[in-house]
Amino acid sequence: MVSLVLLNVGGLNWLLVGLFEWNLVSGLFGGVDSPIAKAIYILAGLAAIFSIILLSKVTKRSVEKAYRN
Repeated sequence: MVSLVLLNVGGLNWLLVGLFEWNLVSGLFGGVDSPIAKAIYILAGLAAIFSIILLSKVTKRSVEKAYRN
């Protein structure tokens, strides 16, 4: 659940950067170089890596289940 929340924060942040050139995380936490913002960026990146691993497991299970039927 935490990973999903972090992925959503990261995705919304990039949406805002792309559309309005405004970084939500740095805007809320005192700039890109603030320790809190850096921690959020690191956690969001780790959540993305976790989701890639989870996606590969879900995909494998889906394929295995499809071939069983």
